[in-house]
Amino acid sequence: MDFDDFNKWAFKELGINLEAYKQEQLNRRITSLMSRVGIKDLNEYKKALLSDEDQKQKFLDFITINVTEFFRNTELFKELESNIKKDLLPKNNKLKIWSAACSIGCEPYSIAMIMQEISPTGKHSIIATDIDSTILKKAKEGVFGEADIKNVQKNILDKYFIKEDKKIIVNKNIRSMVTFKKHDLIVDKYEKDFDLIVCRNVVIYFKNDVKKVIFQRFNESLKKGGLLFVGATESIYNYKEYGFEKVSTFIYKKV
Repeated sequence: MDFDDFNKWAFKELGINLEAYKQEQLNRRITSLMSRVGIKDLNEYKKALLSDEDQKQKFLDFITINVTEFFRNTELFKELESNIKKDLLPKNNKLKIWSAACSIGCEPYSIAMIMQEISPTGKHSIIATDIDSTILKKAKEGVFGEADIKNVQKNILDKYFIKEDKKIIVNKNIRSMVTFKKHDLIVDKYEKDFDLIVCRNVVIYFKNDVKKVIFQRFNESLKKGGLLFVGATESIYNYKEYGFEKVSTFIYKKV
């Protein structure tokens, strides 16, 4: 079995389209993961993924890049907050927000805290999606560690988190603002009429032709004047091609 065969198997059995990822980078990641568990052959690794749920979850985590934290790149979240206040809230007190590829939930909960701070009476909805069902279950629980909250200011920490032993738990009010759903950016349909889409540090791992489709679909999912917030390494250089104008380095507005 070569990597092409493995990719086809993964799509059929696991529902992940590995062919959308940059292949050299992806193959290195899979080879590295195999070596960690002492497996040198893709056929053997396939059998391990089918028979061992723990190995399967490690594979999903490793491939879908579950690296996140609250208010990652704090200064960019401040820019986002400013643009929400300036561009979105004056027109609408009921924003529809999508946190795509949300991982363990740090990002959508960060957005929920921002909305609670700047628009506490607004009836905003936040949908958070990821390809990984196990990660979504963890996100719903809202339990985090010290490393996840390193960027959280003390007043926000005191206001929206509860500490129990070594656990740090997002309070019920913030958790209730976020609806988690399973969704694959590559193969699933996109909802419409979003005021804000947040998708950070994910698209960078995809091939250029897949990126183009995703950015176009994000534009189609946004209302006119809606915002797209991307990661700190994901500037969209040809943003006009997808119907955006640049608001700041990592924030784009649908024209």
